[in-house]
Amino acid sequence: MAVATQDGMNVPGTSYVRATPVEAKPAPGATTGVVGWVRANLLSSPSNIVLTIISILLVIWIVPPLIEFMLTHAVWNGTDREACLPTAERPEVGACWPFVKDRFAYFIYGSYPIPERWRVDVFFAMLAVGIFWLLWLEAPRRDLGALYFFVVVPVFSYVLLNGMDTIGLRRVDTSLWGGVLVTMVVSWVGIVFSLPVGILLALGRRSTMPAVKLFSVIFIEFVRGVPLITVLFMASVMLPLFVPDAYSPDKLLRALIGIAMFASAYMAEVVRAGLQAIPKGQYEGAMAVGLGYWQMMYLIVLPQALKITIPNIVNTYIGLFKDTTLVVIVGIFDFLRTVEVSRIDPKWAAPTTSATGYAFAAMFYFICCYGMSRYAKSVEARLAKSDHR
Repeated sequence: MAVATQDGMNVPGTSYVRATPVEAKPAPGATTGVVGWVRANLLSSPSNIVLTIISILLVIWIVPPLIEFMLTHAVWNGTDREACLPTAERPEVGACWPFVKDRFAYFIYGSYPIPERWRVDVFFAMLAVGIFWLLWLEAPRRDLGALYFFVVVPVFSYVLLNGMDTIGLRRVDTSLWGGVLVTMVVSWVGIVFSLPVGILLALGRRSTMPAVKLFSVIFIEFVRGVPLITVLFMASVMLPLFVPDAYSPDKLLRALIGIAMFASAYMAEVVRAGLQAIPKGQYEGAMAVGLGYWQMMYLIVLPQALKITIPNIVNTYIGLFKDTTLVVIVGIFDFLRTVEVSRIDPKWAAPTTSATGYAFAAMFYFICCYGMSRYAKSVEARLAKSDHR
């Protein structure tokens, strides 16, 4: 038997061939949707099944007591410790949130004078604007945003927070700074200075000039070879020995220098790893078109190297943000230190006060660090998408 084709020709022996394709059938229900995801990710092998069961048991063991402490049995109103003490009617008492509410201002500002705390609020607002301007990839004039964040904000913030008699701003000694203010200042200075200094150290370590390479290697290996506590002690004790007493920096500035040095050494190795991942042909191609060393690094090499090391850079930033708690060793009241001081206040001496304070601190650090990691992930996804275009 013959069938007619689209052009009218008869083809013998093809009566069993379909003239139209078979319509696609839906995928089996066991491989799509929630069931398919569970089978593929949680029950795909005996080892995965065991790990899934262990994870479920851990969640059952940890989450319900945590919810009971943070929400179900928590105390929400009160003016002193009496509200958070167990009673016959309420034998189980959870988190003492009135304690956090009462000490919240101290957690944010430390002992910064109350009439001058508007200056801290302005600093937080300026910092938020700068961060938003830089992180918003479609923001207008991001070059001006970088100038604002790296030049305008540091200078204006120093004058604003420290004070200047000539413009009518009362001087506030850094010994009165504390809480989130100190945590943000220390982490911000470390983050801002670590990347550019780390890039210079990484380039110096790969330099062909012996003196530059030797200095970079000694600095990186020495700082990375000692704990951050040691660096802070050295900055606090030894740094004043190199300057006259009249110009000796205060404790906070010494800590800022120590944090910046420590973070820069680690960032240098992160950047160096990215530089070593760049193929040699990129360098040769840049030199072939007549680019100088700094042009080659700025236009060709560094953009690729930093793109490769985004996860490691963000990981270093997150570690630095959490390591700011160590400044308490040199007598600086950061956020965690204000929590520790507040929890021993006799006014709030209750069984759950300490746990509540530490839980509040954990939520603060988690939100900040998780936000940084999520933004980095979104940047990676955007860059990966642009590479496939």
